[in-house]
Formats: sequence, C-alpha cells, structure tokens
Amino acid sequence: MKKIISCIVVVLSFFTLYSQSNTDVTFRDYFTDATMRVDYFHTGTAGEEHFSVDRIINDGNWPGSKTILLDDLNRGLYFFEIKNEKSGLPLYSRGFASIFGEWQTIPEAKLQWGTFHESVRFPWPIEPVVLSIKKRDDKNIYQEIWATTIDPDSRKVNPANYESPYKSWTLLDNGSPNEKVDILILGDGYSKNEMKKFRSDIKRLTNAFFKVEPYKSRKGDFNIRVVETPAHESGVNKPHPGIFKRTPLSMSYSAFDSERYALAYDNRTIRDVASTVPYDYMFILINEKTYGGGGIFNLYSTVAVDNKFSDYVFVHEFGHSFAGLADEYYSSDISYEIPKITFEPWEPNVTALLNPDNLKWKELVDSDTPIPTPWEKEKFDIHSQEIQKERRKLRAAKVPESEVEALFEREKAEMLEMIDEMEYKNTTGAFEGANYMQHGMYRSAIDCIMFTRNKQEFCPACKKAIEQVIDQYSR
Repeated sequence: MKKIISCIVVVLSFFTLYSQSNTDVTFRDYFTDATMRVDYFHTGTAGEEHFSVDRIINDGNWPGSKTILLDDLNRGLYFFEIKNEKSGLPLYSRGFASIFGEWQTIPEAKLQWGTFHESVRFPWPIEPVVLSIKKRDDKNIYQEIWATTIDPDSRKVNPANYESPYKSWTLLDNGSPNEKVDILILGDGYSKNEMKKFRSDIKRLTNAFFKVEPYKSRKGDFNIRVVETPAHESGVNKPHPGIFKRTPLSMSYSAFDSERYALAYDNRTIRDVASTVPYDYMFILINEKTYGGGGIFNLYSTVAVDNKFSDYVFVHEFGHSFAGLADEYYSSDISYEIPKITFEPWEPNVTALLNPDNLKWKELVDSDTPIPTPWEKEKFDIHSQEIQKERRKLRAAKVPESEVEALFEREKAEMLEMIDEMEYKNTTGAFEGANYMQHGMYRSAIDCIMFTRNKQEFCPACKKAIEQVIDQYSR
C-alpha cells in the first residue's frame, strides 16, 4: 500500500555523486558510537516545501553498519547526506520517502498548507557536518532542497542519554546491531490487559514473515526487538466508520481519506519510544480487525493484526518500508493523482519500459521471453473491477469485517484459478499494469505479493531488491 507515486528516470549520474567507495570512510575517524537524531518540520504545499529544525538529540547507540555508510541503491523520493564541513567528504547517506512527500500528491495539497514532523538518524559526528536533504527533480536527479550545519559541540545539540520508561525485550538476537538488520516492533491499541495478545501477535506474524523468501534464507541477518506501549483501551482511531480514539502512538485509519490506509503522524513520540532499543526499521502492529496497513520507505510499516489477511499485509507493507518496493496492483481505489508517464519510476520492481533493451531486471529474464510479456490482462481487469465494486458496497454498508474477508477469499480463489491457466505464469518478464497504472507501467511477474493477496511469495525482481538492502546492513 505504498503511496509514493514518482515517475522519474533512473539516471546513472546518481552513482557518480560518490567517487569514494564505502571503504574510504573509516567510521572511527569521523564518528562516535552514538546516534544523532535530527527532528525537523517539513512544511509546504503541492508546489513548494520548507524545513526547520525542531531538535537535535542523542538517539542511543549507533545500530547501523560501520562499514557501509554511503547509500548507492538509488531509492527514495528523498535522499539525505552528511558531509564533513571542512573537507566536504560524504560520510553517511540514505534514501527515504516521507508522509509529506505522499501528501503532496493528493488534491488537498493544492488547496492548503501542510506540516509534518520527520527525522533523520546517522552516526554521531566528531566534527561539524553539513546535513543536506535532496529531492528528485523532473529528470530524476537529486537536487538539494535544504541544508544545515550541525556542530556536535553546540549548545543546541543535546547529547544526553534518554532514559526510556518503556518495557522492551528481544525476540531474535543474531549478533551485533552493527552487523544485522535490526527490526523494532511496536504496538498501538493494545490495552494493559492485552500485552499477552501483543506478544502472541508478534510471534505469529514474524513466523509468517520468515517463511517468505528471501527473509527465510537470510533470517540469520536479522535481529528483532520489541517495545511495549500499553493503551487505556483496545483499538485505534477509525474515522470512516465514526470510531474515534486516542492512543499512545496516535495510529489511525483513513490516512489521506483512504479507509484502509493506516498511519501515525506523531513522529516525535514514535521516535522517542523507538529510541529505547537499537533499530534500523520499524513495524507498528495495530490491534484491530479491519483490513488495513501502510508502508513508507525507511519510515515504518503498519498492519491490522486480527484481519484474516494480516500475514499477507505484514509482509507486503514491509516490502515498501524496507526495500522501497512499489505496489504492483492498479485496480484499487487510491487518493493520489496519477502523473503522466514520461519518466522511469525509481522503485526497483516496476518500470515504464521506456527502454525495453535495458530492463531493470534484465539479468533475470530469459532471452526468448517477449518484452512486453503477454498475459490475459483484459479478463483479469474485468474480474478485478467487479471485486472493487463489491468491496465499495460492503464498506458503504458497514458490514462485519468477516463479509469483506469472505469477498477477499473468493477473489483469491478465482484469481489463482485464472492465473494458473496463463502461459507465462512462471516467467520473469514485463507484464503491463503496475504502480496504480492500468497502462504504461509494468511489473516483472504475473503474480507477486506486491500485486495480489494470492500467495506469500515475492517475484524475482522483488527478491533481488530486498536482498540488496539486507546486504546494506549486514555486510
């Protein structure tokens, strides 16, 4: 359910930004073992954006790699970079996406200003550094849109350790945080009497997660920690059906007026809770049955735990937040304005196929596979449209969630039967329909966990993209 829609060309010049390799920056020469967190406000409209620092604080011990400091994966609408102020040497960088970046794509952003709280985290610098935030332009080149100098010895920088009041525990420990992907799991809408359920939900969902490749084969590269934030009552905010609540992490359905999209805007609180333990990525479990969730690249993922399809949503949404994967479906209702396709999307699992001879995942495609690759799209689209009509009727009638789940189960059975008859069902190619676009956008396989709820399996292009991020944190 990733909502960033950014159709932009993959430009090789991005990689020339870093003539130095990651090994040219020796961690001990430039950083301490602490984490610096810069909280800032991101304000603007559909056509402009501005930044202002909220606070600069100590966010605990550095959990990330001490060897792979520069990001060369070329993912994310935004990109932040830390440079030594004196030499200009790039010291640390990561691509990311944001709620603000998504909000800019909805009609509301053309009518009013919006302000969102965001954070970037990096190793604590020994000397003054320049923090630069960049954004892709219409030629897909990152352009600086804000920069600020940070002196770690400044009175405006708070190096004090945070004494967390929250209970934490470790589910999976495979070694040093600096050599593993560290996942943090939080929960919202769990009452004090439901902490046992929270722990049970975590174990069930993580077991499902590690049954899916490539996570299954790479389980030894992950650590998982948990922080508990009990609520006064069960459940979270659900504006569409008129159920309003206030919870510790402020989780809410109806993000961008999409009834199934669940986000939390209180970034400051979430980050403070998260700082209890070392983490690279966050997952927030929602103690609800209503189908929903969300995932934003390098921010967090969310999932409603009691829905029949929670295992699927858990893995699907983490694909967005962890690897920057795009949604491959195109028939669901969305709140975003779809731009004209003139550039290649940055997401690694979809393509505008502007250059068929240089397909993103061409090394995965057999030489005799036709590009674009034919499939029974018209038949599939007619079926999907009918399912969406039924879904809208059920939601409008506010029926029990079990009726929506039954619709999804029927959809799954019918789609699996349909796909099983297709010629290229087990082929990697370029199949039209992806990233919310019925035409002009392509995915690598007929089916994938980023496309349907049919099966817990990533296509080869998605698997490759996921492994690249695992390597970034565990090598």
